[in-house]
Amino acid sequence: MAQLSPMMTQYLETKKQYPDCILFYRLGDFYEMFFEDALTASRELEITLTGKDCGLEERAPMCGVPYHALEGYLSKLVQKGYKVAIGEQVEDPKTAKGLVKREVIRVVTPGTITNSQALEESKNNYLMGIVYTDGIFGISVADVSTGDYLVTEVKSERNLIDEIYKFSPSEIICNEAFYMSGIDLDDLKNRLHAVISDLDNRFFSDEFCRKLLRDHFHVENLEGLGLSDYETGTIAAGAVLQYLYETQKNSLEHLTRITPYTTGQFMMLDTSTRRNLELIETLREKQKRGTLLWVLDKTKTAMGARMLRSFVEQPLIHKEEILKRQNAIEELNMNYISREEICEYLNPIYDLERLLGRISYKTANPRDLISFRNSLEMLPHIKHILKEFRSELLTEIEGQLDPLEDLKKLIDEAIIDDPPVSVRDGGIIKDGFHEEADRLRHAKTEGKTWLAELEQKEKESTGIKNLKIKYNKVFGYYFEVTNSFKDLVPDYFIRKQTLTNAERYTTDRLKELEDVIMGAEDKLFSLEYELFCQVRDGIAAEVKRIQETAHAVALTDVLTSLSVVAIRNNYVKPSINEKGIIHIKNGRHPVVEQMMSGGMFVANDTYLDNGKNRVSIITGPNMAGKSTYMRQTALITLMAQVGSFVPADEADIGLCDRIFTRVGASDDLASGQSTFMVEMTEVANILRNATRSSLLILDEIGRGTSTFDGLSIAWAVVEYISNTKLLGAKTLFATHYHELTELEGTMSGVNNYCIAVKEQGDDIVFLRKIVKGGADKSYGIQVAKLAGVPELVIERAKELVEELSDADITARAKEIAENGPGIVAHKKLSKPDEVDLLQMSIFDTVSEEDIIKELMELEINRMSPIDALTTLDKMQSRLRNRWVNQ
Repeated sequence: MAQLSPMMTQYLETKKQYPDCILFYRLGDFYEMFFEDALTASRELEITLTGKDCGLEERAPMCGVPYHALEGYLSKLVQKGYKVAIGEQVEDPKTAKGLVKREVIRVVTPGTITNSQALEESKNNYLMGIVYTDGIFGISVADVSTGDYLVTEVKSERNLIDEIYKFSPSEIICNEAFYMSGIDLDDLKNRLHAVISDLDNRFFSDEFCRKLLRDHFHVENLEGLGLSDYETGTIAAGAVLQYLYETQKNSLEHLTRITPYTTGQFMMLDTSTRRNLELIETLREKQKRGTLLWVLDKTKTAMGARMLRSFVEQPLIHKEEILKRQNAIEELNMNYISREEICEYLNPIYDLERLLGRISYKTANPRDLISFRNSLEMLPHIKHILKEFRSELLTEIEGQLDPLEDLKKLIDEAIIDDPPVSVRDGGIIKDGFHEEADRLRHAKTEGKTWLAELEQKEKESTGIKNLKIKYNKVFGYYFEVTNSFKDLVPDYFIRKQTLTNAERYTTDRLKELEDVIMGAEDKLFSLEYELFCQVRDGIAAEVKRIQETAHAVALTDVLTSLSVVAIRNNYVKPSINEKGIIHIKNGRHPVVEQMMSGGMFVANDTYLDNGKNRVSIITGPNMAGKSTYMRQTALITLMAQVGSFVPADEADIGLCDRIFTRVGASDDLASGQSTFMVEMTEVANILRNATRSSLLILDEIGRGTSTFDGLSIAWAVVEYISNTKLLGAKTLFATHYHELTELEGTMSGVNNYCIAVKEQGDDIVFLRKIVKGGADKSYGIQVAKLAGVPELVIERAKELVEELSDADITARAKEIAENGPGIVAHKKLSKPDEVDLLQMSIFDTVSEEDIIKELMELEINRMSPIDALTTLDKMQSRLRNRWVNQ
């Protein structure tokens, strides 16, 4: 350190305090990075790497970005998962004695970034804190860009994972106990693209966290905040608050409330259900288009879009709250003109929540205040229209919506209509707002007149026709005389600079004017900055009023959006019952019908209850519409509990506490799980956590293993679900195991349904209609033909199915095992010019000696764990099939 230059010594002392951050160090007009930070930043930002003499033998690696382009570069690094510390000059270089003092004014992390360009408008950017202690997970989430701050507790790892995926935080902080709890954090990081880090124990001191929360919210005890029942959650909330204090280095005044919630307040949707129902993003492309949110979102504001997203992810379970939303939407439907007027006034409103966040952070610029003012102009109009409505929720919104006319007036009087972005260069404050600012502005303006008069006077007295008074930052004001008139320059002109074609001069009078003008300009810029800060702080002082109004505007936006969608798509208001009945007449899949043109979607009925119609066994070929039908039932139920109208002719929806789905097959290769393991894990979760009030959507249970195992598992699952003493949940169960249709009549509450199919010779037409009864055929070969399987394969499949159709498959398997594989005769192709195809029996057996030989020949040391598991699974399946066939 003794060898280093003073500036580099100062840099390294600061860097030592933030070892896990890239340090942006302000030097003049640039933020510079050195050593490892420079290597990382130059690579990630694709900027030039240079070097700087620092007192050591080798130059320090260095790169930098212009101060005015900070936010763009900052966002890139944070989006890549880095933390960035902003080291700013905290004293004026002009007045500093020696080295300019610098301090880190903010640490920007993925969960604390507030730059609007880096944030998705329709999605919250959450920081999540997790504390694990005594078998309980305390959870707290905060969005510093909007002021949202929530807390809860869960008791199981699966519930924790569900909450994590519900909020999809971009950053998670946790205690060491959680970090070491065995949860697959690498998998969470990859799926969420989140940064996860454990903090020092000091963040999780019980008493420290409680005191921090009391001090922040100015309360004597935590009971008033509703935290008395959330002991572990309180620690998580306190840790989040302390982390925000230490990284943001401000008072966080816009975090005005903390909202405790229980997972039982809303319909529980686990991770698989969110994914399978494609609520927020599609299963494959991970896009919004093609999701339920895409259909419902006709919001006009970013606040409304975020609130609607939370509604879809957290459906209600209390009938009264659902009815309040329904009635508001119904009234908006009946008042089309008023609703359209509201939409027109909503359209120009900026993101009040995030504007307020920047105002509270003191990072808002003059144009942000103008955007804020323009938004406030719409509020009186919206409030006036809302007074026409009588439904309970719209009346509540009207009462909550504060027009904030005093704040609009303040900005109107203080800030010019088209201000610059910079807060330091003046040109912000209106004439008439402040007397001293007006005087300085007048001096600056008059100074230009004085300069023009002096220029004209010197032209006349010297005879230099092209004499000009000019200005630059180095020399200030000066007379410029071209060489052709140099002989006419009087003695009192003092030379300042010689150019190739001209000379620059000053005079005593010009110096006097310069002092007056420059002094007035500097003072004016400084005063305008102070006045702007006063206006900004005055707005920040009304944070609670603004947040309540922003919430009212967002809720108005959501309700009008749901109303627009209901009318446009011919949705109906569903009845809500607490008897466990789901009765849908001519229901439609809300997303699929939007993707189809010309009204081609085929509607279907659904009837489920807790009595004789608990379980529907649905059979029929692939591609016929079983999955679409089951998903549409789940989505209609979910939409009804969101409070939305639904795509049907009529609907009576019984409240469900949870919706579970097991749809589709997907290997989880990253964690070494096969399709069947994933399927069984999800089935286990459903059977252990579903209740009598749940809705279950199960598609092709058991297809990931052998026919006999799969059928047995599917049969046992249906028995378990339909048994009212064990579960008794309402269930739609699609299957290819036609044997399950035998359960109707032998097991109470089980009914058969199938997809209607019309045969045309060897071809089939899917009628997409659900009818009573079981399917008598699987139509697998016809579906394969529709899918484009080569004709040669289709013909061979027909031959095989004829051989097997008249015999019981189990008996046939035993016969083949006893008599050898030759039981299936080799057949020649009908065309003489084609070669013979030797067909192997589908019941070929394997000896134990073959398996032992394969095991001995395996090179275990060269196999990955996944390869080893896959090989072992295949061998086990072959042995199992051999024993079954014998």
